[in-house]
Amino acid sequence: MPHGPIVLFGSGETSKHGRQVHAHLFERLEIPVRVAIVETPAGFQPNVANVTAKLRAFFRHNLSGFRPEVRIVAARHKGGVYDPDAPDIVAPLEWAAYIFAGPGSPTYAVRHLAGTRTLALMQRRAAEGAILSFASAAAIAAGRYALPVYEIYKAGEDLHWVPGLDLFGHLGLDLTVVPHWNNAEGGRDLDTSHCFMGAERFRYLRRLLPPETTILAIDEHTACVLDPATERVEVLGAGHVRVIRGPREERFASGESFPFTLLRAPE
Repeated sequence: MPHGPIVLFGSGETSKHGRQVHAHLFERLEIPVRVAIVETPAGFQPNVANVTAKLRAFFRHNLSGFRPEVRIVAARHKGGVYDPDAPDIVAPLEWAAYIFAGPGSPTYAVRHLAGTRTLALMQRRAAEGAILSFASAAAIAAGRYALPVYEIYKAGEDLHWVPGLDLFGHLGLDLTVVPHWNNAEGGRDLDTSHCFMGAERFRYLRRLLPPETTILAIDEHTACVLDPATERVEVLGAGHVRVIRGPREERFASGESFPFTLLRAPE
């Protein structure tokens, strides 16, 4: 069984464009599609159960043609009641063909997934052909380096990166993922592009990364599908995906694809 695709959303995983991306991937799977939602990125939020319930309702109602069966992986906090190492908590991952994790805190996700049974099982299931689907915080956490969005944007910490989960390393990819690339929530008064960092601050953040690291930057309401079986990346949704290494930047529109070789540093 070839390694399953890895899907990365810039945002909009429950929007019209997001539904189309999920449907595109569900078409590869047996009906009823078996979906597991991993709660870890939002595990610190008191309303995490409500967040997950809305995601479950989205899959069931907006993709009803695939008759999705949805189970929850309540892996919220290491050492807590909902422990990512607890066998009963992670059990839905053994069953799932489509594993989704989404919004929350990238650094929280890294802290409470790194070295756990939940993460190991997600990686094993992907190697067995399951599809991994990550949005926003989960997409950031998946890379070799993760951007501490809350810490910098909300708490005023100095610009820095933290080690991520590096879910692409075994594919020969030194990849750092930055969603929300063309975010405009700040309007005219505040540049919130480049994942809320703004263009000026992100120029400095780029210089903090090792030269061999590739940034995969994804616009809002846009996704890219990394397929290890074909070693190609497909761009879907409303915007663009950018491949950035050092001063070099290449942009790809929805409907375009490119090879893994563009994500790898020259030897």
